[in-house]
Amino acid sequence: MATMKAVRIHEYGGPEVLRLEDAPIPVPAAGEVLIRVHAAGINPVDWKIREGRLRGRVEHHLPLVLGWDVAGVIEALGPGVTLFKIGDAVYARPDIARDGGYAEYIAVRASEVALKPKSLDFIHAAAVPLAGLTAWQALFDAAKLAAGQSILIHAGAGGVGSHAVQFAHWKGARVIATASARNTDLVRSLGADQVIDYTQVRFEDETRDLDVVFDTVGEEVQQRSWKVLKKGGILVSILALAVPDDAAARGLRSAYVFVQPNAAQLGQIAELIDGGHVKPVVETVLPLSEVRRAHELSQSRHARGKIVLRVADYS
Repeated sequence: MATMKAVRIHEYGGPEVLRLEDAPIPVPAAGEVLIRVHAAGINPVDWKIREGRLRGRVEHHLPLVLGWDVAGVIEALGPGVTLFKIGDAVYARPDIARDGGYAEYIAVRASEVALKPKSLDFIHAAAVPLAGLTAWQALFDAAKLAAGQSILIHAGAGGVGSHAVQFAHWKGARVIATASARNTDLVRSLGADQVIDYTQVRFEDETRDLDVVFDTVGEEVQQRSWKVLKKGGILVSILALAVPDDAAARGLRSAYVFVQPNAAQLGQIAELIDGGHVKPVVETVLPLSEVRRAHELSQSRHARGKIVLRVADYS
Protein backbone atom coordinates (compact mmCIF):
# COMPACT_ATOMS: atom_id res chain seq x y z
CA MET A 1 0.00 0.00 0.00
CA ALA A 2 1.36 3.41 -0.99
CA THR A 3 2.09 5.65 1.96
CA MET A 4 2.43 9.36 2.68
CA LYS A 5 3.61 11.53 5.54
CA ALA A 6 0.75 12.64 7.77
CA VAL A 7 0.18 14.08 11.23
CA ARG A 8 -2.22 11.84 13.13
CA ILE A 9 -3.51 11.41 16.65
CA HIS A 10 -3.98 7.96 18.13
CA GLU A 11 -5.46 9.31 21.37
CA TYR A 12 -6.87 12.60 22.63
CA GLY A 13 -4.66 14.96 24.58
CA GLY A 14 -2.18 17.82 24.38
CA PRO A 15 0.16 18.72 21.51
CA GLU A 16 2.35 15.74 22.40
CA VAL A 17 -0.21 13.34 20.88
CA LEU A 18 0.44 14.77 17.40
CA ARG A 19 2.58 12.29 15.45
CA LEU A 20 4.23 12.81 12.08
CA GLU A 21 4.26 9.32 10.60
CA ASP A 22 3.61 7.18 7.56
CA ALA A 23 -0.04 6.63 6.69
CA PRO A 24 -1.87 5.09 3.73
CA ILE A 25 -2.54 7.40 0.79
CA PRO A 26 -6.36 7.64 0.55
CA VAL A 27 -8.10 6.39 -2.58
CA PRO A 28 -10.83 8.72 -3.89
CA ALA A 29 -14.25 7.10 -3.93
CA ALA A 30 -17.08 7.99 -6.31
CA GLY A 31 -17.65 11.73 -6.33
CA GLU A 32 -14.31 12.46 -4.64
CA VAL A 33 -10.98 13.94 -5.69
CA LEU A 34 -7.51 13.21 -4.36
CA ILE A 35 -5.64 16.43 -3.56
CA ARG A 36 -1.88 16.62 -3.17
CA VAL A 37 -1.77 19.05 -0.27
CA HIS A 38 0.62 21.99 -0.57
CA ALA A 39 -0.51 23.81 2.58
CA ALA A 40 -2.94 23.35 5.46
CA GLY A 41 -4.39 26.03 7.72
CA ILE A 42 -4.48 25.77 11.50
CA ASN A 43 -7.77 26.51 13.25
CA PRO A 44 -9.00 26.33 16.86
CA VAL A 45 -11.29 23.45 15.93
CA ASP A 46 -8.15 21.39 15.23
CA TRP A 47 -6.87 21.48 18.80
CA LYS A 48 -10.36 21.26 20.25
CA ILE A 49 -10.81 17.97 18.38
CA ARG A 50 -7.27 16.90 19.41
CA GLU A 51 -8.25 17.44 23.06
CA GLY A 52 -11.49 15.49 22.61
CA ARG A 53 -13.78 18.46 23.19
CA LEU A 54 -16.04 17.70 20.21
CA ARG A 55 -16.72 14.07 21.07
CA GLY A 56 -20.45 13.57 20.92
CA ARG A 57 -20.86 16.34 18.34
CA VAL A 58 -18.55 15.02 15.62
CA GLU A 59 -17.81 11.32 15.37
CA HIS A 60 -14.20 10.42 14.57
CA HIS A 61 -12.30 7.18 14.31
CA LEU A 62 -8.72 7.04 15.55
CA PRO A 63 -6.07 7.31 14.26
CA LEU A 64 -7.21 10.64 12.82
CA VAL A 65 -5.51 13.13 10.51
CA LEU A 66 -6.34 16.63 11.73
CA GLY A 67 -6.72 19.83 9.67
CA TRP A 68 -9.71 21.02 7.63
CA ASP A 69 -8.25 23.94 5.64
CA VAL A 70 -6.35 22.80 2.56
CA ALA A 71 -4.91 24.07 -0.70
CA GLY A 72 -3.22 21.94 -3.30
CA VAL A 73 -3.44 20.26 -6.69
CA ILE A 74 -5.82 17.54 -7.82
CA GLU A 75 -3.85 14.33 -8.21
CA ALA A 76 -6.64 11.87 -9.10
CA LEU A 77 -10.37 11.79 -9.77
CA GLY A 78 -12.84 9.36 -8.31
CA PRO A 79 -15.58 7.84 -10.50
CA GLY A 80 -18.17 10.35 -11.70
CA VAL A 81 -16.17 13.53 -11.13
CA THR A 82 -16.48 15.89 -14.09
CA LEU A 83 -16.13 19.38 -12.58
CA PHE A 84 -12.36 19.13 -12.14
CA LYS A 85 -9.35 17.74 -13.95
CA ILE A 86 -6.02 16.42 -12.78
CA GLY A 87 -3.65 19.32 -12.19
CA ASP A 88 -6.30 21.85 -11.11
CA ALA A 89 -5.18 24.11 -8.26
CA VAL A 90 -7.92 24.01 -5.62
CA TYR A 91 -8.81 24.83 -2.04
CA ALA A 92 -11.37 23.32 0.31
CA ARG A 93 -12.88 23.07 3.76
CA PRO A 94 -13.46 19.30 3.84
CA ASP A 95 -15.99 17.42 5.93
CA ILE A 96 -14.77 17.73 9.51
CA ALA A 97 -15.96 14.21 10.32
CA ARG A 98 -13.32 12.72 8.01
CA ASP A 99 -9.53 12.72 7.89
CA GLY A 100 -8.06 16.17 7.36
CA GLY A 101 -5.27 17.95 5.59
CA TYR A 102 -2.17 17.63 7.80
CA ALA A 103 -0.94 15.14 5.22
CA GLU A 104 0.59 14.95 1.78
CA TYR A 105 -2.72 13.77 0.30
CA ILE A 106 -6.38 14.06 1.20
CA ALA A 107 -9.52 12.62 -0.40
CA VAL A 108 -12.29 15.23 -0.51
CA ARG A 109 -15.80 15.22 -1.93
CA ALA A 110 -15.73 17.19 -5.17
CA SER A 111 -18.78 19.10 -3.93
CA GLU A 112 -16.61 20.62 -1.17
CA VAL A 113 -13.83 21.83 -3.49
CA ALA A 114 -13.39 25.08 -5.42
CA LEU A 115 -10.70 26.41 -7.71
CA LYS A 116 -8.02 28.26 -5.77
CA PRO A 117 -7.98 32.06 -6.10
CA LYS A 118 -5.60 32.78 -8.96
CA SER A 119 -3.96 35.68 -7.14
CA LEU A 120 -2.94 33.61 -4.10
CA ASP A 121 -0.13 31.15 -3.56
CA PHE A 122 -0.97 27.88 -1.83
CA ILE A 123 0.10 29.12 1.62
CA HIS A 124 -2.30 32.05 1.56
CA ALA A 125 -5.05 30.04 -0.13
CA ALA A 126 -4.94 27.50 2.70
CA ALA A 127 -5.67 30.32 5.15
CA VAL A 128 -9.05 31.04 3.59
CA PRO A 129 -11.59 28.17 3.46
CA LEU A 130 -12.58 27.51 7.07
CA ALA A 131 -12.17 31.06 8.36
CA GLY A 132 -13.64 32.58 5.22
CA LEU A 133 -16.66 30.32 5.16
CA THR A 134 -17.23 30.83 8.89
CA ALA A 135 -17.31 34.60 8.46
CA TRP A 136 -19.40 34.41 5.28
CA GLN A 137 -22.02 32.10 6.77
CA ALA A 138 -22.21 34.14 9.98
CA LEU A 139 -22.55 37.53 8.29
CA PHE A 140 -24.64 36.70 5.25
CA ASP A 141 -26.51 33.45 5.96
CA ALA A 142 -27.26 34.03 9.66
CA ALA A 143 -27.17 37.81 10.18
CA LYS A 144 -28.30 38.79 6.66
CA LEU A 145 -25.91 41.73 6.87
CA ALA A 146 -26.81 44.47 4.39
CA ALA A 147 -25.30 47.71 3.15
CA GLY A 148 -25.84 50.57 5.57
CA GLN A 149 -26.12 48.37 8.64
CA SER A 150 -23.67 48.51 11.56
CA ILE A 151 -21.72 45.54 12.89
CA LEU A 152 -19.35 44.88 15.78
CA ILE A 153 -16.80 42.15 15.02
CA HIS A 154 -14.89 40.78 17.98
CA ALA A 155 -11.21 39.84 17.51
CA GLY A 156 -10.94 41.61 14.18
CA ALA A 157 -7.29 40.60 13.72
CA GLY A 158 -7.96 36.86 14.09
CA GLY A 159 -8.39 34.39 11.27
CA VAL A 160 -12.19 34.57 11.23
CA GLY A 161 -12.39 38.19 12.34
CA SER A 162 -10.04 39.48 9.65
CA HIS A 163 -12.19 37.87 6.97
CA ALA A 164 -15.37 39.19 8.57
CA VAL A 165 -14.06 42.77 8.66
CA GLN A 166 -13.28 42.63 4.95
CA PHE A 167 -16.57 40.99 3.98
CA ALA A 168 -18.58 43.52 5.98
CA HIS A 169 -16.63 46.43 4.48
CA TRP A 170 -17.17 45.06 0.96
CA LYS A 171 -20.89 44.71 1.67
CA GLY A 172 -21.13 48.39 2.61
CA ALA A 173 -21.74 48.03 6.34
CA ARG A 174 -20.31 50.31 9.02
CA VAL A 175 -17.65 48.11 10.60
CA ILE A 176 -16.53 48.34 14.22
CA ALA A 177 -13.99 45.80 15.46
CA THR A 178 -12.15 44.99 18.65
CA ALA A 179 -8.40 44.38 18.61
CA SER A 180 -5.32 44.92 20.75
CA ALA A 181 -3.17 47.99 20.22
CA ARG A 182 -0.60 46.11 18.11
CA ASN A 183 -3.31 45.10 15.65
CA THR A 184 -5.27 48.36 15.41
CA ASP A 185 -3.58 49.56 12.22
CA LEU A 186 -3.96 46.15 10.58
CA VAL A 187 -7.68 45.91 11.31
CA ARG A 188 -8.26 49.46 10.11
CA SER A 189 -6.39 48.65 6.89
CA LEU A 190 -8.79 45.74 6.33
CA GLY A 191 -11.75 48.11 6.27
CA ALA A 192 -12.84 48.74 9.85
CA ASP A 193 -14.33 52.21 10.35
CA GLN A 194 -13.65 52.07 14.09
CA VAL A 195 -11.23 49.87 16.03
CA ILE A 196 -11.66 49.51 19.79
CA ASP A 197 -8.60 48.52 21.83
CA TYR A 198 -10.21 46.02 24.18
CA THR A 199 -7.18 46.12 26.50
CA GLN A 200 -7.81 49.80 27.29
CA VAL A 201 -11.57 50.36 27.14
CA ARG A 202 -14.78 48.39 27.35
CA PHE A 203 -16.36 48.11 23.92
CA GLU A 204 -19.87 48.64 25.32
CA ASP A 205 -18.77 52.11 26.45
CA GLU A 206 -17.67 53.00 22.91
CA THR A 207 -20.60 51.90 20.76
CA ARG A 208 -24.32 51.10 20.87
CA ASP A 209 -27.49 50.63 18.80
CA LEU A 210 -25.87 48.17 16.39
CA ASP A 211 -27.62 45.89 13.93
CA VAL A 212 -25.22 42.94 14.30
CA VAL A 213 -22.60 41.62 16.71
CA PHE A 214 -20.33 38.84 15.47
CA ASP A 215 -18.98 37.00 18.50
CA THR A 216 -15.78 35.00 18.02
CA VAL A 217 -14.71 35.13 21.68
CA GLY A 218 -17.60 33.89 23.82
CA GLU A 219 -18.02 33.89 27.59
CA GLU A 220 -18.19 37.32 29.26
CA VAL A 221 -17.47 39.14 26.00
CA GLN A 222 -20.58 37.55 24.54
CA GLN A 223 -22.67 38.51 27.56
CA ARG A 224 -21.54 42.13 27.40
CA SER A 225 -22.27 42.23 23.67
CA TRP A 226 -26.04 42.07 24.11
CA LYS A 227 -25.92 45.61 25.50
CA VAL A 228 -24.75 47.19 22.23
CA LEU A 229 -27.53 45.82 20.02
CA LYS A 230 -30.54 47.88 19.04
CA LYS A 231 -34.08 46.50 19.06
CA GLY A 232 -34.32 43.88 16.31
CA GLY A 233 -30.54 43.38 16.31
CA ILE A 234 -28.87 39.97 16.15
CA LEU A 235 -25.89 38.42 17.92
CA VAL A 236 -24.24 35.68 15.86
CA SER A 237 -21.73 33.46 17.64
CA ILE A 238 -19.39 30.68 16.54
CA LEU A 239 -19.03 29.56 20.16
CA ALA A 240 -21.46 28.36 22.80
CA LEU A 241 -24.43 30.70 22.70
CA ALA A 242 -25.97 31.89 25.98
CA VAL A 243 -29.12 33.92 25.33
CA PRO A 244 -30.35 36.14 28.20
CA ASP A 245 -33.86 35.39 29.41
CA ASP A 246 -35.03 38.86 28.45
CA ALA A 247 -33.49 38.88 24.95
CA ALA A 248 -36.75 38.14 23.14
CA ALA A 249 -38.59 40.67 25.29
CA ARG A 250 -36.05 43.28 24.25
CA GLY A 251 -36.55 42.36 20.60
CA LEU A 252 -33.09 40.81 20.26
CA ARG A 253 -32.25 37.80 18.12
CA SER A 254 -29.45 35.24 18.16
CA ALA A 255 -27.85 32.62 15.93
CA TYR A 256 -25.13 30.00 16.33
CA VAL A 257 -22.97 29.07 13.34
CA PHE A 258 -20.88 25.91 12.94
CA VAL A 259 -19.26 26.27 9.55
CA GLN A 260 -20.27 23.88 6.78
CA PRO A 261 -18.44 23.03 3.54
CA ASN A 262 -19.74 25.11 0.64
CA ALA A 263 -17.96 25.12 -2.72
CA ALA A 264 -20.23 27.79 -4.20
CA GLN A 265 -19.38 30.21 -1.39
CA LEU A 266 -15.69 29.40 -1.77
CA GLY A 267 -16.08 30.36 -5.42
CA GLN A 268 -17.62 33.70 -4.45
CA ILE A 269 -14.85 34.33 -1.94
CA ALA A 270 -12.22 33.52 -4.59
CA GLU A 271 -13.80 36.15 -6.86
CA LEU A 272 -13.59 38.75 -4.09
CA ILE A 273 -9.95 37.86 -3.44
CA ASP A 274 -9.00 38.01 -7.12
CA GLY A 275 -10.92 41.28 -7.39
CA GLY A 276 -8.79 42.85 -4.68
CA HIS A 277 -11.58 43.14 -2.10
CA VAL A 278 -10.25 40.54 0.36
CA LYS A 279 -6.79 39.34 1.35
CA PRO A 280 -6.01 36.61 3.87
CA VAL A 281 -3.75 37.57 6.77
CA VAL A 282 -1.03 34.99 7.42
CA GLU A 283 1.34 35.66 10.31
CA THR A 284 3.13 32.35 10.75
CA VAL A 285 4.17 29.61 8.31
CA LEU A 286 5.65 26.42 9.71
CA PRO A 287 6.68 23.07 8.21
CA LEU A 288 4.48 20.07 8.91
CA SER A 289 7.13 18.76 11.28
CA GLU A 290 6.49 21.73 13.61
CA VAL A 291 2.77 21.06 13.97
CA ARG A 292 3.01 20.91 17.76
CA ARG A 293 4.37 24.45 17.85
CA ALA A 294 1.60 25.54 15.48
CA HIS A 295 -1.04 24.17 17.87
CA GLU A 296 0.60 25.87 20.84
CA LEU A 297 0.56 29.20 19.00
CA SER A 298 -3.09 28.75 18.05
CA GLN A 299 -4.04 27.88 21.62
CA SER A 300 -2.42 31.08 22.88
CA ARG A 301 -5.47 32.82 21.31
CA HIS A 302 -3.35 35.80 20.31
CA ALA A 303 -2.47 34.75 16.77
CA ARG A 304 -2.67 37.53 14.20
CA GLY A 305 -4.46 36.23 11.14
CA LYS A 306 -3.77 32.60 10.33
CA ILE A 307 -1.10 30.00 11.06
CA VAL A 308 -0.38 27.79 8.06
CA LEU A 309 1.53 24.53 7.70
CA ARG A 310 3.71 24.08 4.64
CA VAL A 311 2.98 20.48 3.61
CA ALA A 312 4.54 19.97 0.19
CA ASP A 313 7.93 20.11 1.90
CA TYR A 314 7.26 18.63 5.32
CA SER A 315 10.88 18.51 6.55
